[in-house]
Amino acid sequence: MEPHHQSNDLRVITDWLGQRVINDGYYVLSEGNLEVTRASSVSSEQTNVLTQPCVCIVSQGAKLVTAGKGSLQYVENESSMVVYASEIPIRVAINRASEEHPYFCLMVPLTARRISEVASRLYPNGIPKAGKESAVYVRESVPQIVNAIRRMLQNIDDPKQGDLLIPLAIEEVVVRLLCSDIGPAIAQMGVSDSHTAQINQAISWLKKHYTLPMRVEELARDIGMSVSSFHAHFKAIVGITPLQFQKTLRLQAARRLIISNEMDVSLAAFEVGYASTSQFSREYVREFGIAPSRDSSLVP
Repeated sequence: MEPHHQSNDLRVITDWLGQRVINDGYYVLSEGNLEVTRASSVSSEQTNVLTQPCVCIVSQGAKLVTAGKGSLQYVENESSMVVYASEIPIRVAINRASEEHPYFCLMVPLTARRISEVASRLYPNGIPKAGKESAVYVRESVPQIVNAIRRMLQNIDDPKQGDLLIPLAIEEVVVRLLCSDIGPAIAQMGVSDSHTAQINQAISWLKKHYTLPMRVEELARDIGMSVSSFHAHFKAIVGITPLQFQKTLRLQAARRLIISNEMDVSLAAFEVGYASTSQFSREYVREFGIAPSRDSSLVP
């Protein structure tokens, strides 16, 4: 399987990763700055993942991503750049990878503080009006961002200079991102009372307390929104409702418990907050296309 046409920077990135990241999996290359995922075979089924706010570029291979209960589907490959502005549940299937040409995806984490620091200098008179805020932005790859990531990788080889140069390259990535057509929307991540920032606060709470009953009125009040505004903006940005988001977190956590053979089906259901095993089983099948008992029986 031959790789698609690559820019010179993507070839350098792929060569660098090919020499150092030799096993499949997820790796942190530079804490808080750069992460990578490697796969050497295509996926037989989609994997459920909770994204982190980040910039993603694929240097080799491709994956199909489904988000928002199937309402959004896109391919990440060497010609695309995907920016995640929120933590959202997605389904991923690697559809181009091999032992000879493994799939490599690099991620530059984005934080509200990192965005805010750059935006305050880039937009001293205030952030321009943003278009529709979203959790996912799929764009053509920006060559200058790819180049900055290539330099970050090469600086990892020189820890003394890298500690000084990598933060500069990260800042360049953020500057380039904020100067792009989606810049004003991404900048909202760093504005504490923007809809994106408020929804991200709610997501953080749900991640920590997904096993508890959700009191929508309290959560909306805590992030400074009315209940109707909270529902509308959560679904507009994330693609699903707050209740569906919590349900997805519960089901993903339960599946990890079942597949790791830590718990049987009923115990896993109660552990993640379900009061009814039958309801849990119905929603599990709807989410994963397989009964929890079958997942349990697949465990060695």
